[in-house]
Amino acid sequence: MNIFIDTNIFLSFYHFSNDDLEELKKLSLLLQQGKAKLYLPEQVVQEFRRNRDNKIADALKQLREQKLDLRFPQFCKEYDEYENLRQLQRSYSKLHADLIKKAIEDIQSENLKADKVIQDLFENGISIPENKTINELASKRMAIGNPPGKNGSLGDALNWEALLENIPNEENLYFLTDDKDYASPIDSNVFNTYLSQEWKTHKKSEVVFYRSLSEFFKEHFPKISLASETEKDLDIQNLADSSSFVQTHAIISKLNKYSDFTIAQVNAIIAATVSNNQVYWIITDVDVNDFLMKVIAGKESKLNPANLNEMFGIMSSNSPSEPEDDVPF
Repeated sequence: MNIFIDTNIFLSFYHFSNDDLEELKKLSLLLQQGKAKLYLPEQVVQEFRRNRDNKIADALKQLREQKLDLRFPQFCKEYDEYENLRQLQRSYSKLHADLIKKAIEDIQSENLKADKVIQDLFENGISIPENKTINELASKRMAIGNPPGKNGSLGDALNWEALLENIPNEENLYFLTDDKDYASPIDSNVFNTYLSQEWKTHKKSEVVFYRSLSEFFKEHFPKISLASETEKDLDIQNLADSSSFVQTHAIISKLNKYSDFTIAQVNAIIAATVSNNQVYWIITDVDVNDFLMKVIAGKESKLNPANLNEMFGIMSSNSPSEPEDDVPF
């Protein structure tokens, strides 16, 4: 799945957006698992870096203006509720000031959660550096007035030419932007007709258009609710599919970093343990044994009894028949 995200989508996570940061984390997870490819024209990265601080500055300005300015008629002061409200107002003002101070510290050190997730996406995406051909084609596009972009602005044209040059033929492009320059002037929820036809002609595929990440995930990955839970599920599946002792130890180490698991996830871990010989042959190893005891503690009555009893049986038996070297599963 080939994905392009325009700069305005990235920058929205520093302003007032309907998309939660969890949406970006989901995308990062898809890249790490090889389920999607994020194409990053150089123009997108440079535009993001140029505009991050301006976007944050505007958001901070609006945040500072959100004062709790309560005014009371004189006769209200004789009621107990008046003093309670004044105390709440003072508490709000202090918390508001503390929030802004902490946010500014993280903004200046580029330590916002959005910074970390976007940096991870940039590191795991497919960079498209500008070159002479892309620059010349973008300049020609702008000169003759072909979309995308406004008169005198080369950025959108650079992105479009970079994608035309680098997306494989006969593979769809999932295009995410809230920039109206890419949309139809008739309906902003529809991709620009000229660009759509141009893509079909040159790439023999389609551009699938979305104006937000949440819209994209709702259509293509509706079962991914929280990235953290999905990552756990994928790691548990990797445990079930482990093909060596080394791999099993590595997956156990990763799973051990999570603080909690749902009942369904614990049942899946136990099922992986009793079904995969690359797990149960080393079930008495300290890291594997300790991890299993930790995740089932206090949940025994809610777990699948057959698999749980089988796991305990393996643990309590004499050393399982274990070969000296890893055996492919």
